Amino acid sequence: MPFQSTVGDYQTVATLETFGFLPPMTQDEIYDQIAYIIAQGWSPVIEHVQPSGSMQTYWSYWKLPFFGEKDLNLVVSELEACHRAYPDHHVRIVGYDAYTQSQGTCFVVFQGR
Repeated sequence: MPFQSTVGDYQTVATLETFGFLPPMTQDEIYDQIAYIIAQGWSPVIEHVQPSGSMQTYWSYWKLPFFGEKDLNLVVSELEACHRAYPDHHVRIVGYDAYTQSQGTCFVVFQGR
């Protein structure tokens, strides 16, 4: 008789970025996270990729990073423009911290099909 584990599936489920284990965020929660990125002085960057390559390849930039950007509405409009241009791609926002030279946060805003 094969061993029956009570723990569940042993395989790791692929998740997308920082909030991948949580339920999908509402639009207001996404705006709050982007406002937090801006308030920390981090540079927002929008990236996109085909869903099939999200775990194997680098994500492509949508324009250049928004260095010093303070306008939440501009960042949101660029996220939506990227999603309109690539509706089948995952679109994420990254907050780059110039002081530590690392990502402060990163999460997927639009999931591709």
